[in-house]
Amino acid sequence: MTDFPKNAEEARADRDVTREELTETLDALGKKMDVKARVNDNLDAKVDQASAKISDKVSEPAAEKFRQGTEIVRANPVPIFAGVLALLVAIRLILRKRSSS
Repeated sequence: MTDFPKNAEEARADRDVTREELTETLDALGKKMDVKARVNDNLDAKVDQASAKISDKVSEPAAEKFRQGTEIVRANPVPIFAGVLALLVAIRLILRKRSSS
C-alpha cells in the first residue's frame, strides 16, 4: 500500500494515476462483458477459416457462392437461425412419431 500523499500535487498525481488504472480496468471488463461482440468476432474467424478451406477444395465459382451465402447469413442471422431451429423441431417431431408407431 502506498503512503498518503504529503502535498496537494502528489495527491493530484496519485488521483490521475488511479483514474487511468481504473479506466483501463473498466475498458478490459467491458470488452469481456460484451458477449455479442466476442461471439461475432469468433464467428467471423470461423467463417473465414471455413471459407479458406472450401476455396481450396472446390472450384472458384462455388467458393464465391459460399462467400456470398456467408455474407447473407452475417447480415440476417435471426431468420437463418429461426429456419434452422424450425427444421430441427420438425425432424424431432418426425422421429418421435416414427418411434412411437
